[in-house]
Amino acid sequence: MPHINLPAGHSPGISGLLMYRPETAKPLRELVEILLRGPSSLTPGEREIIAASVSWWNDCHFCHTSHAAAACAHLGKGADFIDEIKQGLPHEPLSPKMRALLNIAHQTQRGGKHVGEADIAKAKEAGATDVEIHDTVLIAASFCMFNRYVDGLGTWAWPEKEKFMEIGGKMAHEGYMEPYVPSETLRSIARRGIRNHFADQATGGSISVRIHSPDSLCPRVHLQLLVNVAYVVLHRTH
Repeated sequence: MPHINLPAGHSPGISGLLMYRPETAKPLRELVEILLRGPSSLTPGEREIIAASVSWWNDCHFCHTSHAAAACAHLGKGADFIDEIKQGLPHEPLSPKMRALLNIAHQTQRGGKHVGEADIAKAKEAGATDVEIHDTVLIAASFCMFNRYVDGLGTWAWPEKEKFMEIGGKMAHEGYMEPYVPSETLRSIARRGIRNHFADQATGGSISVRIHSPDSLCPRVHLQLLVNVAYVVLHRTH
């Protein structure tokens, strides 16, 4: 159960928190969009592996599994690759540079002062640039924050890794700037209407928001917009 009052039917992990507090969501979304999808000599798949690995070391199930699923989407891997990231990718032909950067990420996760001159020298010997080292440390530090944000507020997540493949695909192919609503939630809204889906939050009939349920399943983006509007309105009025 979340430690704060989030509306019934909220999205898992950080997704629900970002919808809850859009004022803080915007800079967080922009940060992760730049770090994981912006211009870089590290591929998006490599950067997602760093984010997923840090999240695993921090024991954050949602962040680890969602970003590992994003790595799967970038690299054309199946869901079993999520478990391989947990194990440190011993059988994956990662470059020496990537392994050295993962070591720097791990030392950063342990605490910034654990990153030593030898760690940096090894990465540079393997061909890492200053910008790649900078971004690796910032990805690791940022995900320590994201992991504590997600777990510190007691958010929920699916136990099965397979269910994360959808959100992983969205993050990989659509990015981080738009809210995520699980397709099962969208189908529920299409069937029942937004008011019924969020019925637990609409007690007393005190809200007046004219959003009508679609007669059939609308395009995903339109339903997500309706969900976001209804979520904010229902939350702010209770």
